[in-house]
Amino acid sequence: MNSDQMKKTAAKAALDYIELGSVIGVGTGSTVNYFIDALSQVKGKIDGAVSSSNNTTERLKRYGIPVLDLNQTWDIPLYVDGADELTKNLHLTKGGGGALTREKIIAAASDKFVCIADQSKLVATLGGFPIPLEVIPMAQSLIGRRLVKFGGQPMLREGFTTDNGNLIIDVHNLSIINPVETERDLNQIPGIVTVGIFAQRPADVVVLGNAEGVETLT
Repeated sequence: MNSDQMKKTAAKAALDYIELGSVIGVGTGSTVNYFIDALSQVKGKIDGAVSSSNNTTERLKRYGIPVLDLNQTWDIPLYVDGADELTKNLHLTKGGGGALTREKIIAAASDKFVCIADQSKLVATLGGFPIPLEVIPMAQSLIGRRLVKFGGQPMLREGFTTDNGNLIIDVHNLSIINPVETERDLNQIPGIVTVGIFAQRPADVVVLGNAEGVETLT
């Protein structure tokens, strides 16, 4: 089973967490695209979806799935999204697609966060994948200098603007011994909108596609 097949297997397994008649949160990325494809086959089970990006919104609408504003929904029992890296503690690195701010907002608003991924995303410690930060443009240089003091190597994601009109700085070679603490400390730097570490609000469940099928981490 190759990586794409593992992603499809994990994505399809996440359908089991959907509650009939509910509104669900939907993330962004290649694995989530497989989830949306699978969701389209059972879209009658849900009343609609809250989307984390323009790309996800377009894909949902293409399948005729209603996209709702988070401010107009009372309850989100389930949020399904992928990850760039994850640990057995269910801490995640997210934001490779640049949608980390809206992803973090929807995760915070949801009762259950189910992360779907293939087995290659499981790591012992976060940091191998550069940590994305969404930043206010005027603070780019200030943030870069502060990140160097953290021991990381910041690189501006050239030619990229988030759906919120901001920039992404990817931080390479950052040693993340304590993800909760690192997320909190980076959040204190003025001008950072969101940190791509999901540890203060980690996943509740990870559905991991592997050669044997699916492994569930809780």
